[in-house]
Amino acid sequence: MRVTIFSSNQPRHLNLAREFAQFADIVYFVSEVNTVFPGKVSGFFQKTQVMQDYFCNVIQSEKKIFGDVDFLPNNVKTLAIKSGDLNLLNEKQLGNALSSDVFVVFGASYIKGWLVDFLVDKKAINIHMGLSPYYRGSSCNFWALYDGNPSYVGATVHMLSKGLDSGDMLFHCVPKFQDSDNLFDFTMRSVLVAQEGLVQTVKDDRIFSMSSVHQDKSLEVRYTKNNEFTDDVVREFLARDIDLSSEKFEYPNLLCPIFK
Repeated sequence: MRVTIFSSNQPRHLNLAREFAQFADIVYFVSEVNTVFPGKVSGFFQKTQVMQDYFCNVIQSEKKIFGDVDFLPNNVKTLAIKSGDLNLLNEKQLGNALSSDVFVVFGASYIKGWLVDFLVDKKAINIHMGLSPYYRGSSCNFWALYDGNPSYVGATVHMLSKGLDSGDMLFHCVPKFQDSDNLFDFTMRSVLVAQEGLVQTVKDDRIFSMSSVHQDKSLEVRYTKNNEFTDDVVREFLARDIDLSSEKFEYPNLLCPIFK
């Protein structure tokens, strides 16, 4: 089996390539490169003290669950490009990566043009970090916690579409809160559940026979853009000191949910 992944370069993204590399013959990994020190170095998010404080927690949780940035296995072929350059690539540059059996998108920039047409035709699968159709857009699991909805923290595995996070859904993945978790561990664990759920269903061929369900946008709780994730919002969130240890989780209606 050959797998092509369009993703990024943080430890959580690299982990998805490692997971597929355990059973795939070859993994083509198209990696949009961002700083691995968000908050300390300007990039997708601003370089401010409050962002440093926030992403210090994110990085600690990511390392706890996924380890640090590292080299990938020998059967992973990586094409590293600057974030935002994905839609400038042509078919010749992607080469054999377009001849895979499975196509996965996770944490890549918004795909447009000929490439999204190709991927939709190939029935590419997208991991959306957030429970669709309830939370869509950017930083969905942060906003679920911000809204006081920890039961809406999770991920959606769905078919890639031309619209942002709007493809027909295959299943939801939900993290179980563990006593040792802080908020950042809890949301980062949702990434792990999603990756393990996707990899396992591809490995045992179940995903290829799953029925997909159209998203009911009338159920949307919040749709967020990156520019809404501001210093003031993050400062307020950090000051709340939210404790989930006694939370009674009441989940929304989920599709074939995987809890872990």
